[in-house]
This record gives sequence, C-alpha cells and structure tokens, in this order.
Amino acid sequence: MEKNIGTRELAYLGDAVFELMVREKLIAENISFSTLNQIADKYVNAKAQSEMYHRIFTKLTGIEQSIIKRGRNLHTTARSKSACMSEYRHATGLEVLFGYLYVSGETNRIKEVFEMCCLFLDQDNRSEL
Repeated sequence: MEKNIGTRELAYLGDAVFELMVREKLIAENISFSTLNQIADKYVNAKAQSEMYHRIFTKLTGIEQSIIKRGRNLHTTARSKSACMSEYRHATGLEVLFGYLYVSGETNRIKEVFEMCCLFLDQDNRSEL
C-alpha cells in the first residue's frame, strides 16, 4: 500500500482498524452475541476515543505524538452526534494514528497502542452491563 496517503485517508483507515480490533477483542473474550454491538459502541465513539487519546498521549513515541496531533488538527466540517467538536477532533487524531500504524505495517505496535487505549474502558464498560 502507498505510504504517502493523506491525513483524511489515514483517519478513514484507522477507523476501520480500530473497529476491527474492538470486534476481535470482544469475540476473543466470548462476549454474548446479543451484547456485542452494545459493548463495541462503548469503545467506538468519539467521547471514548477522545479519552483514550488523552490517556495514551504521553506513552507514544515522538513520531506517534506528531501523527496523532496531525489528525487532531485536521480541518473538517464533520461532527459527531454524541460529542463536542474537541472530542471529535481528538478521536480523529486517534484514528489517524491507527491508520498510520497500519499503513506502516506496525502490527505489533497497533496491538500495544490498542491495549493501552482499552485499559481504562474495560472495567467501566463491564460494570455498566
């Protein structure tokens, strides 16, 4: 895959990569089929992803911090129905990071970053169900 793709395209790819990681995680945890989407929605939304952005930022490499900021600063007119613009922009930054890591072939790092993202949500999400 071409590595010189735009930030919007990285966000698009990263959204899919992140969603796939969440789905794989939930299936591996033998989550009941009837609640898969309900639990997945708690991970794949702008508010949660914005929180993930803030929690992992200092644990990222310098290049990864630069990439995630580039995504956060991406000018867009799109809006999330359930989050403010700031949360939406931070979530976009996270998606850009996942897209960048995917395009770079950094499979192991994708898993590491995803694990960092999910640490704080796992307990909260299970207690709400």
